[in-house]
Amino acid sequence: MLPDALIPWLRDSDPALRWQVERDLLHEPPQVWEATRARIATEGFGARLLALQDPDGQWAGGAFFPAGYDFADPAATQDNAQPWTATTWTLNTLREWGLDASALRGTADLLAKNSRWEYDDLPYWGGEVDCCINAWTLENGLWLGADVSALPGWFAEHQLPDGGWNCEWVEGATRSSFHSTLNSLKGLLTYESATGGGEEAVRAARRSGEEYLLRRGLFRRLSTGEPVAPWVDRFAYPFRWFYNVLNASDYFRRASLLDGTPPDPRMADAIALIRAARRPDGTWLQAGRLPGTVWFEVDVPAGEPSKWLTLYGTRVLDWWDTHARQEP
Repeated sequence: MLPDALIPWLRDSDPALRWQVERDLLHEPPQVWEATRARIATEGFGARLLALQDPDGQWAGGAFFPAGYDFADPAATQDNAQPWTATTWTLNTLREWGLDASALRGTADLLAKNSRWEYDDLPYWGGEVDCCINAWTLENGLWLGADVSALPGWFAEHQLPDGGWNCEWVEGATRSSFHSTLNSLKGLLTYESATGGGEEAVRAARRSGEEYLLRRGLFRRLSTGEPVAPWVDRFAYPFRWFYNVLNASDYFRRASLLDGTPPDPRMADAIALIRAARRPDGTWLQAGRLPGTVWFEVDVPAGEPSKWLTLYGTRVLDWWDTHARQEP
């Protein structure tokens, strides 16, 4: 539950964040949060990103990396310090913030005409070989009305035997990745939400991917029961491609709402990690965003209370605790 003292703090936010606070934490009527959501296109973070779009429909001149990006520079990818300014990252951000697709009318056609993946110069809306990239392409295409009909089946065809996905499959990886699996699941969930279900093979792929994470309690190695890595409870906004139990739990919250199912009890230890990170005043601290060039900052520096993380953390705990109270 959101402490009353935090309500003014969270309301005093960019429209991209505020509308979600109004809808998910304060449970305002639709006319309130919808009016706030509509402001994303004309105010604050959303308007700033829209103004940075290139005439050809892209951002920073490239699909996944800015035009002229030097892949041979060792510093380019050190510590995951890639730029976050190119088209896919910007579309991801605007979509996740809730921008209405009408603000990007014509963009799908422009990208179909002008944008190619850095990998093999493939056409933008066809995706490529990376499952995270294909998941984001699926989500962004559904949002903007592009033809991405080939992508849902791609995930069923490229699911690994253990039930998840790994973006390094093309390099021979045979074991799934927490990061890749979560990003793939988000794409499939968006597809099912947009289409009302889709093919049975695609629905089965989502269920199998969810089971991959749930069997591991969202953060443990199946072999030893130990945390898979120190980053499982490192909460940093924006999430980008990066896995943590807060990012994963918010996915399962969304899936629960779509499927009409209660939280899976195997998430309990992951929820405990989220709850343990909550400060006495009800906020979560920013761990520090992933390094790399950004258009502009959208959250506080490391060590300060984050409105974004407080939204996500409170929303997940409210969902979990509401169902816990309803159990007989």
